[in-house]
Amino acid sequence: MKVLGIDPGTAACGYGIVHGSGGRLRAVDHGWWQTPARERLELRLMTIHAQVAALIELHAPDAVVLEESFVGADARTALSVGQARGAALVACAEAGVACAEYAPAHVKKAVCGYGRADKAQMQRMVKAILGLASLPTPHHAADALAVAICHALAPPLLKVAG
Repeated sequence: MKVLGIDPGTAACGYGIVHGSGGRLRAVDHGWWQTPARERLELRLMTIHAQVAALIELHAPDAVVLEESFVGADARTALSVGQARGAALVACAEAGVACAEYAPAHVKKAVCGYGRADKAQMQRMVKAILGLASLPTPHHAADALAVAICHALAPPLLKVAG
């Protein structure tokens, strides 16, 4: 199973692709892209859509998974992340790829064993699980790899339930 994980955001959006076979996971690709704050919102969202569509076309994942939005004290940030998630979801729908979403605490628990792990812990565990030579950076890419790992390791019934 090949899984594309996305850590959505309008300013910075991370991606990570993992391939699971025979109970082992390996990293296929990871990285991130930025959209300039001075650019109009609709153009930023179009860039996110195009980037996700290009990744789907290039890697043909079996599933795309996104980290759910964390709604903290800043409603504007939550709205912005939600718009980026929407752009990514539309790209998935256009390609006919199944999508799932996981809460940040669920991803942290699956990858680190602790639902309140910090960014550094996540990076170290992603590196260890995937056998990477160095820490995945920036943290947006590490978070995207983590959500992909979470889905790849999820029990089959959880995957069906979404």
